[in-house]
Amino acid sequence: MWKLLQSRPFQRLRRIKQLGFSELVYPGATHTRFAHSIGVFHTARKLMETVREKAPENQRSREDIALAAAMVHDVGHGPFSHAFETVGKRLGLKLADHEVMSDELIRNGEIAEILNNEIMNGFASNVANMIKKEGKITLHNSVVSSQFDADRLDYMQRDRLMTGSKHSAIDLTWLLANLDVGEVTTGIDDTAVGKIPTFVIGPKAIQAAEAYVMGLFQLYPTIYFHKTTRGAEKLFAEILVRLVQLVQNEAVGKTGLPSEHPLVRFAQEPEALESALALDDTVVWGALQLLKGAEDNLLSSFAERLLNRKLFKCYDVRAEITHKCDPHNSGDAQNVAQIEKSCASVVLKLQEWQKNQEGDVPRIIVDVAERKPYKPSGGSNGHNEQINVRTDGGELIDILQRSEIVRSLSVYKLTRAYYDPEDLDARKAIFDIVEGEIN
Repeated sequence: MWKLLQSRPFQRLRRIKQLGFSELVYPGATHTRFAHSIGVFHTARKLMETVREKAPENQRSREDIALAAAMVHDVGHGPFSHAFETVGKRLGLKLADHEVMSDELIRNGEIAEILNNEIMNGFASNVANMIKKEGKITLHNSVVSSQFDADRLDYMQRDRLMTGSKHSAIDLTWLLANLDVGEVTTGIDDTAVGKIPTFVIGPKAIQAAEAYVMGLFQLYPTIYFHKTTRGAEKLFAEILVRLVQLVQNEAVGKTGLPSEHPLVRFAQEPEALESALALDDTVVWGALQLLKGAEDNLLSSFAERLLNRKLFKCYDVRAEITHKCDPHNSGDAQNVAQIEKSCASVVLKLQEWQKNQEGDVPRIIVDVAERKPYKPSGGSNGHNEQINVRTDGGELIDILQRSEIVRSLSVYKLTRAYYDPEDLDARKAIFDIVEGEIN
């Protein structure tokens, strides 16, 4: 693990911030993926104590694989993490997906050599398979990926601490003390196919588990989905998309970047592991000074905005529509349906307005996202993603069946429009479209 930590791919994480552009809102949020990954490794070792104490002997043989997986699970993140992934989705760049990139880095190159040579041949594939949830599912998979995995337990505490947020607190000591081991039924399309071991909580920790679910959920509207953070991510995405398009159309000269710049090389060879490995936050921040002088209007103007925090202004479409359609927040089904229909209609009209504008610099950028407070289904892993509570009678039930608080939580959704505050026509277009839809 010590040699793994010193590898080039892992050291690159020092130059990638855990929360991307969140420091534009929360100045203390400068912690890195490097610090987070070490924290996940540390938390995984604490979870291993529960495994050693409470798991049967035949479920303790993959501890070394789980610890390695916990350490390298985020090694493939690109600059500004999830914001970079949105660029990859728009352009079909597979190495912009941190899961794909992580898998490649673990199976090939320096990390693979360390894992295979220092531990045993084929160990790197075992680690990669555990992260991808492939092969035999054991209790150690819950350490790497579950409702109580080491990743979430670390970033919930770390992000809260570094942003200075006073909510989203969890009682980690009590949760760990009441963590137990059980077997839950897994299946596909409601058809049971077997049982898998996973972490469960005892009846005394139900309130701590409720606080955990609510705490994780609260991080999204207050930190991860903050309007300013998302606004910066939108500008960043537009810059990267235009840059890649120009380079791939052999118009590097219009970007303001030298032909050997890491961003240019990545745009030219997006499938090359080495070109993706050369990217980090510092590469992007350094490039912004050069992009300011680009011939392309979008690159020059958006680079200037991002560099000096002159971001687009946010108009909360959903909040305005909700206020008018359901002023008392009754949650009536008819009102909710009308809100959803109106928001979807506004998004389509705003996108259509933008398409009809002259010039190559977006005047309105739409942002739509949602976050569920709790996912009752484990998807491909059956019920492994649920929070299972052991009752006083020894039965395992989903926390939804036990907690009215968790059942009452609704999906958080956002529908926003970003525009240049000096562009009065764009501002008027947004107001008119929303008002027309409300009327």
